[in-house]
Formats: sequence, C-alpha cells, structure tokens
Amino acid sequence: MSKQNFGPATWALLAGVVVLGAIGASVPSWQFMLTVALGKGVVAMGVALLLRSGLASFGQALYYAVGAYTVGLATNLLGWHELAVLLPAAALAGGVLAFVLGFLLSRYRDIFFAMLTLALSMIVYGLLMNTVELGGSDGFNVHGLTLLGLGASAPGVEGAADVGLAGTALFAVVFVVALVCVGLVSWFMRTRAGRLGPAIRNNEIRVEYLGTSARANIHLSYVIAGALGGLGGALSSFTIGHIDPDMAFWTTSGDFIFIAVLSGTGFAFAPFVGAILLEVVRSMAYQYAPNSWHIVMGVIMLAIIAFLPTGLTSLRLGRKKAAEASGAPQASVQQQNLKGVKA
Repeated sequence: MSKQNFGPATWALLAGVVVLGAIGASVPSWQFMLTVALGKGVVAMGVALLLRSGLASFGQALYYAVGAYTVGLATNLLGWHELAVLLPAAALAGGVLAFVLGFLLSRYRDIFFAMLTLALSMIVYGLLMNTVELGGSDGFNVHGLTLLGLGASAPGVEGAADVGLAGTALFAVVFVVALVCVGLVSWFMRTRAGRLGPAIRNNEIRVEYLGTSARANIHLSYVIAGALGGLGGALSSFTIGHIDPDMAFWTTSGDFIFIAVLSGTGFAFAPFVGAILLEVVRSMAYQYAPNSWHIVMGVIMLAIIAFLPTGLTSLRLGRKKAAEASGAPQASVQQQNLKGVKA
C-alpha cells in the first residue's frame, strides 16, 4: 500500500475508530447511545449510496422496520436467538424486498422516486399498525439474544439496553458489524458499479450512450441500500429491545436523510459521523431543551447546507477533493467517474 493511502486523513480515521471502540467498551453510560448511532449509520450508508446517484429515498424506514420485524418474529415465533443467524436473515429480508420493489423504483427519478419510496414506507406502517398478529401499535419485545451460544444481551423488557458485560458484548458485536459494512461499502464505491453512481447523477444520458444501463446500476444500489436498511433495523432492535410500527414512519426516514446530508456521501464511514453527532445533539437537547430540540437540528441542517454542501467530512478536504468524493457536477469529475465505463 502506498504512502498516499496513509495520509493524515487515514490516520485520523483510524484514531477515531480506536477512540470510538475504547469509549464504547469502557464507558457504560455511552454504550446505548453509540450502539443506536452505529445501527442508524448502517442504514444511512444505504441512503448515501442512493444520494450518490442523485436519488433521495424518503422511505428507507421501510427496510429498517423489515429488518427489525424479521428479528422480532424470528425470536418470538420461531425461537431463533442467535445473532449469527438473525443478522443475515434481516439483511436478506431487506435485500429481497428491495430487489422486488427495485423493478418499479429504478424507472423513476427525482421527486417521483422520493414520493414512491415514501408511499411504500407508509403502506407498510399502516399494515403494521393494524395487524394484531404483528403486535399492532404496541409492537413487541426482543430479548434473550445469544452470540455463538453465549449471552449477548440480558433478558427482560429493556433487553440490550442493559449496561455492564451484556451491554459491552452487544456494543462489540454492533461495532464489528459496522466496521465490516464500512469495508464492504468502501470496496463497492471503488468498483465500476460504485463509481457509476456520481456519473449517473451528473449525466445519466451519457452513461447510457456509453453502453451501461443506469437503471440496472440504480437497481443494484437500491438492493444494497435495502440490505443495509434491514441490517440496521436488526441492530437497532437488539439495542433497544423493542420494535413497533414507528420504525417504518416517515419521520424515521427523515432521520436517515438528515444523517446522510449532515455527513456527506463521499466516504463509506461518513454516515457514522453524522449518526453519532445526531444522537449526541439529540441526547443533549432532550436533557437541556426538551421542547426545542427540533429547532436545534433545523439550524444545524441549514448551516450544513449553506456552508458545507458536501457534508461534515469535507471540513479537512480541499474544494476539488471534496467534490470528487461526493460526485459534484464538475467536468473533470465526470470524466473520472466515467473512465471505467468504456472498458
């Protein structure tokens, strides 16, 4: 590996990973918040992938809920409690549903795509609210989880929210899963299909002229986003210990959009920066200004859009480098993203 790959930004990232892991493992009072943030960050990675292609999904909570309910139904009806089984099952459920719906959604762009994803999410929300067999509006609990036969969370209503050894073990599981997701998404973003995202966003017609199907590429990105959404929903269900229809509500999708815009879409790890910041600000606002925390978040969002349009991860990057990472519409960036299409 070249020296360029070990620049200051890389060392800062590695240091951040070590610090995050150390805080989560040694500060029980922060474990719950960090674990929730990591779960939401996994979902926001899928939203960021779609944003790279110029598509805003206002219904990613659909897959978040599907992953969580997959875990809930598996534990309560099938008696599955092993994380090594539940996690792939939740990701598979989200990916399969996204694959089916992707045949429809990959045909649309801009506001039509956004509204369709929102409508599908709200349909699922209505079904969950009115289906007694799925817990209705109350939902149900998730508890008694194990990891390779060892207890990964304490049983009870609070489930994985308990601190101590159980909380540390569960944080470690979510932390490792998040790192694996970052590695896989980062690899995908460097592949031919991943690099096509910003190219489609900038000039979809040119991509089609070069012989590549933009629709197929968007379908692939949507399936990946759905699998990440299901996985993130499973991680959140482990952490909170309870699932309910609100996980599919449009405000939940708004959180994921907020995280993706806040952090930027240029790097796979970026959504976790936004997710952790969101949870920290929300926790502090609940404590010190419980009736006005929405105003705080709105001001932060306006400031990011006005002064850091490529997200927080562009703070230490030059304008050109930040544009290249996020897929900003510049001619040189288009040429770079389309370079591999001609092959």
